[in-house]
Amino acid sequence: MNNRNILLNNNPITSLHSAKQGFKPLYGIEVKNEICPLCGFKHTILPLEETIAVGFGNALLTKNSECIYSEIDARCCNDYLTVAQAEELADADPNQDWRIHLIAPFSELHYQRQGKRHWVLYEKREGFA
Repeated sequence: MNNRNILLNNNPITSLHSAKQGFKPLYGIEVKNEICPLCGFKHTILPLEETIAVGFGNALLTKNSECIYSEIDARCCNDYLTVAQAEELADADPNQDWRIHLIAPFSELHYQRQGKRHWVLYEKREGFA
């Protein structure tokens, strides 16, 4: 088990934060210091003006692992959801585990909402191609 898992499981700050939010916040993938996540902490956030779409692949908005929006279901580009629109939905029900998944051929990015207007990159992969 690495230090990040030890901190997640035993950190009273994380536990208190989880109880308040109703879900377990995930660490951003760019934590500078795995021993002390609050020391020199930084992470990547998804800008609100971004469109939740990848073109070839799929982009999703989920709430507690349930799909709320899928790029594949959009009829045209005008139907694509933006991060700002996802934020409005999440702000109406903030104590849930909201996530945005951008799955493209050469890049796969996963974000979790961890507070108002704050979508944190928690996982990055190479994509499906």
